Amino acid sequence: MTIRTMKPAGPTVSGKDRVLIFDTTMRDGEQSPGASMTVREKLELAELLQEMKVDVCEAGFAASSEGDFQSVSQIAELAKDMSICTLARSTLTDIDRAGEALKKAKNPRIHTFISTSPVHMKHKLKMGPNAVLEAVGASVTHSRKFVGDVEWSAEDATRTEFDFLCKCIDVAIQSGATVINVPDTVGYSHPAEYGELIRRLIENIPDSDKVIWSTHCHNDLGLAVANSLAGVMNGARQIECTINGIGERAGNAALEEAVMALKVRGDSLPFYTEIVTPKLSRASKMVSSITGFPVQYNKAIVGKNAFAHESGIHQDGMLKNRETYEIMKPEDVGVPSTSLMLGKLSGRNAFRDKLESLGYVLEQDTLNDAFKRFKDLADKKKHVFDEDIIALVDDQMAGKQERISLTRLKVVAGTDGPQTADLELTIDGEVRSTSATGNGPVDAVFNCIRQLVPHTAVLELYQVSAVTEGTDAQATVSVRLAEQGLVATGKASDPDTLVASARAYVHALNKLEVRRAKATGAAA
Repeated sequence: MTIRTMKPAGPTVSGKDRVLIFDTTMRDGEQSPGASMTVREKLELAELLQEMKVDVCEAGFAASSEGDFQSVSQIAELAKDMSICTLARSTLTDIDRAGEALKKAKNPRIHTFISTSPVHMKHKLKMGPNAVLEAVGASVTHSRKFVGDVEWSAEDATRTEFDFLCKCIDVAIQSGATVINVPDTVGYSHPAEYGELIRRLIENIPDSDKVIWSTHCHNDLGLAVANSLAGVMNGARQIECTINGIGERAGNAALEEAVMALKVRGDSLPFYTEIVTPKLSRASKMVSSITGFPVQYNKAIVGKNAFAHESGIHQDGMLKNRETYEIMKPEDVGVPSTSLMLGKLSGRNAFRDKLESLGYVLEQDTLNDAFKRFKDLADKKKHVFDEDIIALVDDQMAGKQERISLTRLKVVAGTDGPQTADLELTIDGEVRSTSATGNGPVDAVFNCIRQLVPHTAVLELYQVSAVTEGTDAQATVSVRLAEQGLVATGKASDPDTLVASARAYVHALNKLEVRRAKATGAAA
């Protein structure tokens, strides 16, 4: 595959062109069923992305709901150097809303798009080619009234007729687009094909050197990162991606994989990013905690086993020279090289140091609460592992400022039955209690919650896993609720599986309320 020379997206360092990282975790990533984020959660994530030196943050779809509008507006206000972007369809009302949301952004960008493939134009848009071309020009022109930086995307570009795609892109550039995105919307392409498409577009379109070319690849065939790199090798200088690769269907190109591929293989890929890679692990954990989506153990870069070695042969090699089986240092992605074992005799300073090594910097009150929970956990477990502490703190942070929270739980179970639960919840600051029976202790607990918080949501998933090994391991419970097309996932950890179950269900209910409010706002 030939590496093209073109106008770099930024400075060239040691003969390497800079590649911009466009994070769409809060927009495309949030489109994963059950991955909704509150405004507070998006703000926390945006702060971390800023620390990571992400170039562009797509903070949401401002026109989709009042919640998304507020997220974009508040993130736009807090951002410093990071560009803040919001998606907009090719309609003037969407673009007006986007412009309003970005008013306080230091570096605003509107990202407008329209489908260009025959199947999309016929069945989704019900528009002909001429109408689409007109919409491209009108949308970019209108976007330029609000911002100087306009990104235009051809949805389903990889299934679009090449000549028509060229016409659309040419219109977008002539209308003032500064970034041209070529999405593989349904993950249909493969590296050789996608790289060739980028190359041909740059060679055939007038003024192609006046814009930044961008990749946006989905993972339906497991090729999203490979396709993104092929695009860069053929002239693209922006990669659109998400933390942990979350997104529609099989997800998007994973940010951490694309960034580390460029960093580790700089010998044959003459490109670089500005990403602060030691924060990748923390970003992965934060997104997993917010969405309730666990990171698979063998996930590249940020999975639990990414730097784990169990085989005796591998261990022997690692003891002699870590380069025998590791192509990158765990410290480079924020994974500690050693694990400090903490227990019930550990002090507050040791606990704070451990938290900082794991990427957490807590305010004093939050630290005190976390330390108390840690001491309670240490009294119940022989060993407290890093994973236990991560689960404990993430669970604590996830529960802050939620409308509904667990106050007290008592369960009677066993062979004699019936299984009975006594539950107290704090709802809008008011403590409410009830009792219920069920077909098992978990069912009894959930029946209590349904009595105190009446709802019609259906329990689609109930999953229990151990954070660490042993009979005293913390249980992590995931709960997924569905209601009239809305899906929300809750996650919680506790040495008591029933307590974790109750907290996970409550967490999912809180998120479902957020989704319900967003859906209502979008309909209005």
